Amino acid sequence: MGLRTGREYIAGLNDGRRLYVNGELVRDVSQMPAFAGVIRELADLYDLQHNPQIGPEITSQPADGGAPFPCSLMLVRDWPEMERRNRGERVRADAVNGMMGRLPDFVNAFITDFAAAHLLFGRNNPSFGRNVLNYFEFLRDRDLCLTHALVDPQVDRTRGVEAQEALRIVGETSAGLIVSGARMLATLAPVADEILIAPFANRKPGEEDYAVIFSIPVATEGLKLVARETYNRGYSDFDRPLTTRYDEGDALAVFDRVLVPWERVFAARDIETYNLIRVALPGYLWLNSIIRATAKLSFMTGLAALVAEAVGRTQLPRYQEILGELVANVELAEGLVIAGAHQLFDNLQSMNASDGSAVQEESAKRIGGSHGTLNRGLVSLTAARIFFPAAHQKAVESLRYLGSSGLVITPTERDFENPDLQETLARHFKGPAISARDRVRVMKLAWDAISGDFGGRQLIYEFFYAGDPFNNRLLYFGSRRYRECLERARRALDSSLAESRS
Repeated sequence: MGLRTGREYIAGLNDGRRLYVNGELVRDVSQMPAFAGVIRELADLYDLQHNPQIGPEITSQPADGGAPFPCSLMLVRDWPEMERRNRGERVRADAVNGMMGRLPDFVNAFITDFAAAHLLFGRNNPSFGRNVLNYFEFLRDRDLCLTHALVDPQVDRTRGVEAQEALRIVGETSAGLIVSGARMLATLAPVADEILIAPFANRKPGEEDYAVIFSIPVATEGLKLVARETYNRGYSDFDRPLTTRYDEGDALAVFDRVLVPWERVFAARDIETYNLIRVALPGYLWLNSIIRATAKLSFMTGLAALVAEAVGRTQLPRYQEILGELVANVELAEGLVIAGAHQLFDNLQSMNASDGSAVQEESAKRIGGSHGTLNRGLVSLTAARIFFPAAHQKAVESLRYLGSSGLVITPTERDFENPDLQETLARHFKGPAISARDRVRVMKLAWDAISGDFGGRQLIYEFFYAGDPFNNRLLYFGSRRYRECLERARRALDSSLAESRS
């Protein structure tokens, strides 16, 4: 099939999926107004691949002369390919200002990680490793839009996975596995083609039935998606300029004796492999994450500058200092992307040093920890866990300071259309060098970014993007880097003691 167009993507959404939105069963999500904006954004991105100027920057041509595919599904072999992949992912992240956390690039990068570690998937069952590679090729051929679901439902966190009504294997046939239960937080699921069930929390002995990795179409029989409340409730682009474009939707994926064909199964009932996978991936996923986060941080910084200009605060040192700190964070973010790319490339070089699965397995066991951050370097994941949640919160806080009450007192588009109000609004809502209408547009953009349904969700999303912040910080205690720092201090202490005795 090759690269899809926006029209082909939209047509594919009418697949008979069972999607529940605001209490209604929606069979054709492409006809639902609440998702019209995000569908349009995704369709535009698919069309961008066919743009004569931009398309070559965000796609790749196979060495065998086959159909081109998105850069986010490129297995990097050398540094020029790494740079090409990064450019493509940057273009798409910039196209949506980093405001969509689940562009197709994201799970594409996840599957590319899987393909790079396919030998580990097949360590006990070679067919699972082959399934991973076949699925990777399947995606490259069809240019599908994927979501994923990682987290068990929150039923009772004081108890084990069995109490969470979590997804589990309940049977198997010659055709495949039978699974029931639920997973969340399937961002983009209402408008995606397929859903990947991937590992997040470690499984313990006795939880073999919960150790399963696979991918299936969202329209699979027995699967239903229960979407959270939609935020786009018929607003104009003037009143909710981000909500109307980027409300991706999140959903609970509920499986009722769903058949997962064997060719779509990547791991099953193998706890050690299930847990090793999480630490063996080279890091395509996390580099994609911080590329997107950098685009968003740059947007939020520019938005803060717009707000400051709209109310005449750019000449005051207090607000210059606030804006300066945001710009500094963007500089750091850009450096993290560069460092993350180099570290990913080093990880890939190490993984490719041998063709044997034993090397990947032993490497993964040495890495230990969660997602590979504890006993080897993975700066992209550390940035996603530690730096970007804090930087995003700082940007939100800065926008509140800069906009203050101006973020709240904002007339609607219909107010500006009322002849009785035009003179009043023009006088009282103008800025130092900006019309009333344009000043209100700036404030509404800022409000949508940090407040209300969409902005509130964005704050929570970024805060928990890479897991519980408390647990994330705790993971670094006792890590290899922790021990290195401790030993450095001990050496300095011993050295000073020796000098004092001499």
